[in-house]
Amino acid sequence: MQVLFLGAPGSGKGTQCKKLSAKLDLAHLSSGDLLRAAIRENTPVGMKAKSFMDQGVLVPDPVLIEMFREALSMPALKKGFILDGFPRNLSQAESLDKLLEELDMKLNAVIDMEIDFAMLEERLVGRRSCPNKVCANVFHVKFAPPKVEDTCDFCGTQLIHRSDDKVEVVSSRLETYKKETEPLIGFYKAKGVLKTLNADDTPEHIFQEILKVLQVAV
Repeated sequence: MQVLFLGAPGSGKGTQCKKLSAKLDLAHLSSGDLLRAAIRENTPVGMKAKSFMDQGVLVPDPVLIEMFREALSMPALKKGFILDGFPRNLSQAESLDKLLEELDMKLNAVIDMEIDFAMLEERLVGRRSCPNKVCANVFHVKFAPPKVEDTCDFCGTQLIHRSDDKVEVVSSRLETYKKETEPLIGFYKAKGVLKTLNADDTPEHIFQEILKVLQVAV
């Protein structure tokens, strides 16, 4: 099974990808994770990507596609995968289509995590994160506050308000999503693989709905 998740920052797609990966024993491919791994391992594509990142510019699409070609060609992925955070725009989606065709693969489903943007902004701006990499738990000042203010319940580390969770950055990220990534909804709807779910619910209920649309036994 090959599944792609769409959703604005804060929609919960990362959480659901991890749950589905564990349930179906499928590789969870995040563009960010793949980039970091390629750079850490000094692979040829990782070195290319790092040269752009060191200049403070976006990694170009051909390099990203090369990175995904390496990942998708691994024997372990023959049984399927879950894509998270890629493609981000129509150009990348078209390039991914060509790559999957070359590899004799196709997307079985594209799950769009739909949610009101005003609610997303509240979710993101209120997040507080544990900077301890071993712990890395996330809290929310309104929806999931820590027992002791600004202190992680699990390891006692002082929580931080990440720079990309601050209101001005969140607004910019959501605008970028609307402009660049939302058009993918129509792109995949036309292909007949789009499944739209209401992401304004508990993670447990959303996961059950995902299993239903994928026709996976609970």
